[in-house]
Amino acid sequence: MENTIQKICTSCNKIIRGRSDKKFCNDYCRNAFNNQIKSPTNNLIRNTNNRLSKNRRILECIIENENQFIKIKNEKLLQMGFCFDYTTQIHKNKQGKNYYFCYDYGYFPINKEWCIIIKNETFIQ
Repeated sequence: MENTIQKICTSCNKIIRGRSDKKFCNDYCRNAFNNQIKSPTNNLIRNTNNRLSKNRRILECIIENENQFIKIKNEKLLQMGFCFDYTTQIHKNKQGKNYYFCYDYGYFPINKEWCIIIKNETFIQ
């Protein structure tokens, strides 16, 4: 009689059949286990991407297709759900002033109350 040790699936605790080095009984258990481990990181990335996408949609909504830029109150952006803490890039113009971008749409703060929304990086001078 052969003396074998039964291995247990790391995810569902069922008996594993097959190779001796297997840790999971099937692909579903392997994926579920790995997704659970990565969940906090994935949630952070997903939430950040959602916030950046929302900021971009807000900026896109403000600029009409024919306009290159538009002046708007910061308060109006905040009312629309814009979050100034999330940007994808920061560019300095020749005068050393920062433009903040959410992908291809950005804004330039004029002062504490106003900013200018621009359509893409080509308008930075």
